[in-house]
Amino acid sequence: MTEPLLKTVVDCATGEVKSIPLTAAEIAQRDQDAAAFAAQKAAEEEAAAAKAALKESAKAKLIAGEPLTAEEAAVLVI
Repeated sequence: MTEPLLKTVVDCATGEVKSIPLTAAEIAQRDQDAAAFAAQKAAEEEAAAAKAALKESAKAKLIAGEPLTAEEAAVLVI
C-alpha cells in the first residue's frame, strides 16, 4: 500500500506545523503540473538538438565551401 501524499502547513502565528493529506483536486493538479513540466522539458531538449544539428550542418557546409541557408547563417552569427 502506498503512503498518502502530504502537504505541510505552518501557522506562522503559533509555529504549529501540520502534515495534511492532499485532496483529489490537489493530486490532479500536481499530476497536470508534472506532465506540463515534462512536455516543456522535452520541447526545450528538442529545440537544443535541432540547433546543434543546424550548427553542425553549417560547419560542414563552410568546410566544403557550400553556401549556407539563412537559418544556418543565423545560428552561426548568434
